[in-house]
Amino acid sequence: MPGPPADPSQTVEATRDTSLWWKSAVVYQIYPRSFADANGDGVGDLAGIIERLDHVRALGADTIWISPIYRSPMADAGYDISDYCDVDPVFGSLADADRLIGEAHARGLRVLLDFVPNHTSDQHPWFIESRSSRDNPKRDWYIWRDQPNDWRAALGAGSAWTWDEATGQYYLHLFLPQQPDLNWRNPEVVQAMHGVLRFWLDRGVDGFRIDVAHCTGKDPTFADHPRCLAGEPLADFNDDPYSHEVLRGIRKLVDSYPGDRVLVGEVNIRSTATVVQYYGAGDELHMSFNFPPLDAPWDPVVFRTCIREVDALLQPAQAWPTWVLSNHDNERHRTRYGGSMRRARAAAVMLLTLRGTPFIFQGEELGLEDVVVEPGQRVDPGGRDGPRGPIPWDFAPPHGWRAARTWLPFPPEAATLSVQSQWSQPSSMLHLYRTLIETRRASPALRLGSWEELPSPPEVLAYRRRHGDDDRVVCINFAERPLPIDLEGDWRVAIDSLPEGPDRRFDGMLQPEQAVLLEPLHRPRPQPQQQRQPLQP
Repeated sequence: MPGPPADPSQTVEATRDTSLWWKSAVVYQIYPRSFADANGDGVGDLAGIIERLDHVRALGADTIWISPIYRSPMADAGYDISDYCDVDPVFGSLADADRLIGEAHARGLRVLLDFVPNHTSDQHPWFIESRSSRDNPKRDWYIWRDQPNDWRAALGAGSAWTWDEATGQYYLHLFLPQQPDLNWRNPEVVQAMHGVLRFWLDRGVDGFRIDVAHCTGKDPTFADHPRCLAGEPLADFNDDPYSHEVLRGIRKLVDSYPGDRVLVGEVNIRSTATVVQYYGAGDELHMSFNFPPLDAPWDPVVFRTCIREVDALLQPAQAWPTWVLSNHDNERHRTRYGGSMRRARAAAVMLLTLRGTPFIFQGEELGLEDVVVEPGQRVDPGGRDGPRGPIPWDFAPPHGWRAARTWLPFPPEAATLSVQSQWSQPSSMLHLYRTLIETRRASPALRLGSWEELPSPPEVLAYRRRHGDDDRVVCINFAERPLPIDLEGDWRVAIDSLPEGPDRRFDGMLQPEQAVLLEPLHRPRPQPQQQRQPLQP
């Protein structure tokens, strides 16, 4: 069983009629292959997700984002789609998807699906028709040329062009050759892909995470690019203006549905100034991922620079920030921080107290590290198996899965860091995340308030969040030694990243790699919460 249910008053149902709910949301990313397995084949599935939804609810997250579940040959873990309007049998059926959406909504959880607009699978009926002859009606649904340019593909695929012997032309793929790019300048493609969005919106999804949202538009002149000549994939910097037109069309469609649906974009360009442009004038993305923290080591200069830049660029544009430390494509942040649980706990305080919407990657709340994948176990063509290890639910092997062998091995310390183990430990990472989310939901300052950097030693990041009479301060010590910080006023420790216990007067001293959330000392003490019960076997 999952942990105890969350207080229903803290679910999204309690704020369903609140406009722009996504600003206050806590989004939990589910990677279906590794979340939970209901049928015993060692691969996660939709029925498994349904069985474990109460874990997400108990954690306090109010929105789930589900990585691709569509029918696919799985050349790129489901990002090569052969049918956008069906579920791959490895995950279940369309009926299972409908039941998942219904069960999530019944628990007050909103549902975002991954939408992959840039490319399909080479096994999609559209592409099979397109490559059947040069005069096929769907030929122009994809991008064909007599001569390739120097554009390079991601995932180690070399050239972004592959020769088709049957029709004597090259087709474009910014990723694997099995992922041919759609031609979004063709109105029929636009109409077909808008139909995909309607299909899922009509089934009740609350929005979409848009994969490589910056890649749908390409330079119509197909000019060579010096960065590609130097070996860089085009997807790392593609920024054609037509991508904005594509997003405006998608936004208009989504806005036509009731319920304040949301679009979150993966604009994987390491330039915050460029990413801001994809919010448009409030007519493109609602939110876009902020990628620098996914690359960042445990370094105060890097984080301070990133946070300052986000605040300076997004605020004037009235663009709402996002914060994410781990996902299915990048190292888990505990691994990136040298395996330190102490740093991972401090990072949790930062993630859930910055101005913007936090995204939690499954297992982050357990403090998991990347799985160790031997050469013979490698699955992903891009070498991204590390963060995708199965979630350990129970202490004893196979850790709550129904198969002795899972598609990838479990992460290190699977028994100790399992959900079952951590629910019974009040000082665990899982309880730290739950406490942070509870506190964030109850605090207007943390959800919607201003952000102000405070003077601090170079190794400390300190900031203030304020909204009305709600006032909070966060201090994060990146150093491996104690450091003092001088704050105006008297403060009480509301949350401590170290298991020393909160609810004490702050003495101005930060322990090594410690983060604290402070509230004014005169603030009324919060009412004690219902005691959490350990997980029942």
